[in-house]
Amino acid sequence: MTKLLVVATGNPGKLREMQAYLANSGWELTLKPEELEIEETGDTFAANACLKASQVAQVTGNWAIADDSGLQVDALNGAPGVYSARYGQTDSDRIARLLQELGSEVNRQAQFVCAIAIASPNGAIVLQSEGICHGEILHAPRGDGGFGYDPIFYVPDKQLTFAQMTPDLKKSISHRGKALTALLPQMATLNQ
Repeated sequence: MTKLLVVATGNPGKLREMQAYLANSGWELTLKPEELEIEETGDTFAANACLKASQVAQVTGNWAIADDSGLQVDALNGAPGVYSARYGQTDSDRIARLLQELGSEVNRQAQFVCAIAIASPNGAIVLQSEGICHGEILHAPRGDGGFGYDPIFYVPDKQLTFAQMTPDLKKSISHRGKALTALLPQMATLNQ
């Protein structure tokens, strides 16, 4: 029997990505109600993920999963961090701002971080995980796939940006992939 899991996002790209990871988990994923807006007031990715999962679970009366993720750039003291999505109006605005702030900085080390929380229908957080993918920021975008900062996030081991990777490759090494993979065994027990 499948159980409904409300994904605390309005982003269909994020929903598709989560569905790919959780395809055989016995959970049916759906987007949160469009009118439900949750202010991300936490100062960490984990705090925001818990806040979103808990509020969506309480409002919908269903199990809820939320992630908060973003890009941390070493030379910018971890910015944009929890403000990654609010760093500009569009993906291209955010990328342009980040590249401008980095300028000719030599240290381009960065990491994508993803924190995930699952809340039971009463809003209690029952599971949490975090995944990190290390890479560096290019001087110009490369690739057409992915979303967000993917075109400028380069993974030296793979010699590709997230935007150049196949969905399967990105899934296997990304911050979200690592966080979801860590949750899968525990999610099976929730679905009993």
